[in-house]
Amino acid sequence: MKNWHKKLGFTVITAMLALSVTGCGKDNAPASGSVTAPKDMKKIVVGVGADAFPFGYVDTADSKTKGFDLDIAAAIVKDITGADDKIEYKEVNGKTRIPMLQNGEIDIIVRTMTITEERKLEVDFSDPYFSAGQSLLVPENSSITGIADLKGKKVIAVKGTRDGEIIKQKAPEAEVSEYENLGEAFTALSTGKGDVLTTDNAILMGLSLENPGYKLVGGVIEDQPWGIAVRKGDKEMLEAVNAALKKLKDSGEYATIYEKWLKQKPE
Repeated sequence: MKNWHKKLGFTVITAMLALSVTGCGKDNAPASGSVTAPKDMKKIVVGVGADAFPFGYVDTADSKTKGFDLDIAAAIVKDITGADDKIEYKEVNGKTRIPMLQNGEIDIIVRTMTITEERKLEVDFSDPYFSAGQSLLVPENSSITGIADLKGKKVIAVKGTRDGEIIKQKAPEAEVSEYENLGEAFTALSTGKGDVLTTDNAILMGLSLENPGYKLVGGVIEDQPWGIAVRKGDKEMLEAVNAALKKLKDSGEYATIYEKWLKQKPE
């Protein structure tokens, strides 16, 4: 991912979300056991992020939300419904995404979401659509080089993720603080409220490219493949998403989207 380049002056701290919020998906009757097949839904509401370049971010040039996750979501919904106008995006973060899925505000989540056994108790996951791993981001002048250097250090994580928990397990003498979203977490790092920020390496790479003066260290702490989440027990939606994802990969469209945003071929 070292070949990523900056996108139109986006700054993760100041970008404001510009998503359509013209409904909450209730007309779809999408809950588990619904008689409405995914292909027949009036629209599919997708939970996405807007603070994680290049996966979901606001382009300040036109105030539009763009990114890898949004393109993947659009392609999947088009395959499922046969139309490119049956998708609606709603902003979610690590804390709100599962509750919004469970209460019917959104139908699927495509937002840098790691597949974990704990989350499988609340949602069903598609096959992995992106390979990521937890890592560390520090200022360029930091002496921290990895997990072994976190004793007594202030580690910043994002609420609703497992990153803070993993640090507590692997570096129990570190002090972990969690923030509501990635923007707040990075602000905390940049203003000296912490020594290191931890999350998926792909997201950290985007932050380091958009904000010079930071570097990734420590390699991959733990593999964290991302999946598309659907409501627990929504077998039809899960099968539809997996079938669409397979078509994207087999047709080469997935690789095209990957190269567009990450500037390299998928592994």
